[in-house]
Amino acid sequence: MKKKQQHPGGGADPWPHVAPLGGAAPGLGSWKRRVSQLPFLRFSLRDYGFCMATLLVFCLGSLFYQLSGGPPRFLLDLRQYLGNSTYLDDHGPPPSKVLPFPSQVVYNRVGKCGSRTVVLLLRILSEKHGFNLVTSDIHNKTRLTKNEQMELIKNISTAEQPYLFTRHVHFLNFSRFGGDQPVYINIIRDPVNRFLSNYFFRRFGDWRGEQNHMIRTPSMRQEERYLDINECILENYPECSNPRLFYIIPYFCGQHPRCREPGEWALERAKLNVNENFLLVGILEELEDVLLLLERFLPHYFKGVLSIYKDPEHRKLGNMTVTVRKTVPSPEAVQILYQRMRYEYEFYHYVKEQFHLLKRKFGLKSHVSPPPRRPQFFIPSPLETEEPIGDEEQDDSKWLEEIYKR
Repeated sequence: MKKKQQHPGGGADPWPHVAPLGGAAPGLGSWKRRVSQLPFLRFSLRDYGFCMATLLVFCLGSLFYQLSGGPPRFLLDLRQYLGNSTYLDDHGPPPSKVLPFPSQVVYNRVGKCGSRTVVLLLRILSEKHGFNLVTSDIHNKTRLTKNEQMELIKNISTAEQPYLFTRHVHFLNFSRFGGDQPVYINIIRDPVNRFLSNYFFRRFGDWRGEQNHMIRTPSMRQEERYLDINECILENYPECSNPRLFYIIPYFCGQHPRCREPGEWALERAKLNVNENFLLVGILEELEDVLLLLERFLPHYFKGVLSIYKDPEHRKLGNMTVTVRKTVPSPEAVQILYQRMRYEYEFYHYVKEQFHLLKRKFGLKSHVSPPPRRPQFFIPSPLETEEPIGDEEQDDSKWLEEIYKR
């Protein structure tokens, strides 16, 4: 007959599965026998150790996966070796990359306002920062039909983001056609200086090669090509009178037919669009400050632009785009131009005032003087960027957020 387990003091053990108080724990063999009596807990110490080792390897692998931002290389190689299945097959597409804000920028550049210099900079910056620079081979079609507007807006909107689209084109209202309105930027210059630059560029090109003008205007007659600028203005030739002189405002007014008619309606609409849709409209005569503000506003696109612009090698390329054979009209002709372009000058001075307000917000000094009774003419030269004012720098981030909310 099998004996019952006894207490140290004698008698049967009433708690056969628990060690008595003050006594030694039951032997390992007895525990194994008891565990083996439970069918769902039947395992050996070797099995237990294997499970713990597997769990440890899984935890370490998961930690390594998260720290490295993806599956280890050797796992990808092993997956490729074992079959054609990919990570995307099992887990779906990865989350989309975080886009900079704004991720859609349009530079509807005004002709003869430094745009070729800026485009050269953008080509370098797009390679450096990895944004999508979208350009156009169409240079002489700024006014579009409704269907052309819809087609262009569709092409721009489907470009890979972040993108910066640039073309000579009047302002496009994306929201009118159901698209997301991008952020606009632009640069303008003294209207008469712009007109003179365009007048001589069409005839004689720039320093990249005087033969360029023959390609751009092959049908221009010789007497027209060498027409004296004073005669063109004083004799009221079409090229030197309205509506041809009404050039800058339509880039900001838009595609409405009235935007091409010199008058208050187009002027006020252009001002409204500047306030509501343009992050920055700079002044070519202060180009270095324009680039500095673009770098502050849009660092994902323009970071480092000022150092590139000041680089001697880039200056050599920039100098090749200067118009040749440019002369200044007589004072009488200048006065007539000024009268014919009074709406252009009102818009120019408005934009210049807004630009100087931006500069003051960011601590750049501006020597603001009342608008002259007659325009001042000069060939813009590189300006030294003035040092920021220390006590205004702290407001930059807050004020920039307000700009983006507009």
